[in-house]
Amino acid sequence: MGEAEAGSRGTSASGWRRVIFHVDMDAFFVSVEELFDPTLKGKPVVVGGKGDERGVVSAASYAARKYGIHSAMPLRTAYQKCPHAIFLDGHRDRYSEYSRKVRAVLESFSPVLEMASIDEAYLDMTGTGRLYGPPLRAAHLLHERIGKETRLNCSVGVAGSRLVAKISSDLAKPNGIFLVLPGQEAATLASLEVGRIPGVGKVMQESLRELGIRRVGDLRLVDEDLLRRRFGKWGMALGGKARGEDAGGWFDSSIGADEDPKSVSHEHTFNQDTADAATLEAILARMAEMVGRRLRELGLHARTIQLKLRDQRFSTITRARTLEQRTNLDVEIFQEARALFRQNWKPGTKVRLIGVQASSLDASEGQLALLDHQRHQRLQQALSAADKLRAKYGEDTVSLAASMKGRFRERVHDAMQGSGSASTPSPQRAADADAGPES
Repeated sequence: MGEAEAGSRGTSASGWRRVIFHVDMDAFFVSVEELFDPTLKGKPVVVGGKGDERGVVSAASYAARKYGIHSAMPLRTAYQKCPHAIFLDGHRDRYSEYSRKVRAVLESFSPVLEMASIDEAYLDMTGTGRLYGPPLRAAHLLHERIGKETRLNCSVGVAGSRLVAKISSDLAKPNGIFLVLPGQEAATLASLEVGRIPGVGKVMQESLRELGIRRVGDLRLVDEDLLRRRFGKWGMALGGKARGEDAGGWFDSSIGADEDPKSVSHEHTFNQDTADAATLEAILARMAEMVGRRLRELGLHARTIQLKLRDQRFSTITRARTLEQRTNLDVEIFQEARALFRQNWKPGTKVRLIGVQASSLDASEGQLALLDHQRHQRLQQALSAADKLRAKYGEDTVSLAASMKGRFRERVHDAMQGSGSASTPSPQRAADADAGPES
């Protein structure tokens, strides 16, 4: 295990106003696969689908990354870079199970926790010095506990802000700890490429380069009014981020305050573009089933249903409609998604990707009329029984009649759309998808 410390002062708790940990599991999907098949260890492994399929890489082993493979890369590009890599569809249930194991360990260290995605979390460890000692010692204890309880490696970033803790965990990889002492944040970040700041993707990096900004330290030399005029509120936040502050974006709220998912979605990319209406509606029904089940697992109901369509020319449209009543029922989600599809798809247009998203989520479905309430109860009971059968015997056990022709092999990229705090990708992970390798 590697360890690094930025700064020269002691690590006593007295120097810390806040103590934030960012825990990031190393090559999480691949590492879980290795637990079930040890022969994968040390080999180039790609999770997300077959090498000759459409879709993108969900995770790559460190051996695969040596060939330039990283998350969000097209699977076919990954295959070209490393034809001898082992390509896996992955196992959503396994990843969810091990994410829960990781969370259980984290919760034993601090009740102030936020799962930013299925494989990363923030902990507020402020005030835990009497329990675990100084921050560096606490990080070692946590690191060891995760390894013992899950048999997986993780990297831990320790700092006084969420932003610096997240960057630090990346600097700690693989399987290490990186601590930034209070007062050393700006100096630690200064030499890093500006793309290390979460949310600064390739487009933003290019715009900053036009201003002569390549390193985080360069941001501190630029007038913040210029950044504001050029980039708006995001530009104003950049100056604070360069100093290591939780300034704007996804770092200006308390840990755990935004843990509830904002949306749940599932997408499917066809291996061959299709203009067959029956096939498209069958896949749409399948997506609705998957979204409905995820909502029920989370105990949530959706007010807004959105359709996503991408055609053979890569033209993408999204259309949404707001419901009079929140729902998490497959048939109602499908009805709304199908109506949107029929309104917006031009017959004969070949479709490359189709997806369904549920948003405006709430634990309550709202007030229903008596007859509607009785109908919903019957449907909820039937779907609850179906969910149990699916969990035990597989997703294809029970389905809507409309989705029977929409069977496909579920890939992790399709399945984990909506995996953040167990349900939706974190915004920084989504925004950084074009920035390079995943953790």
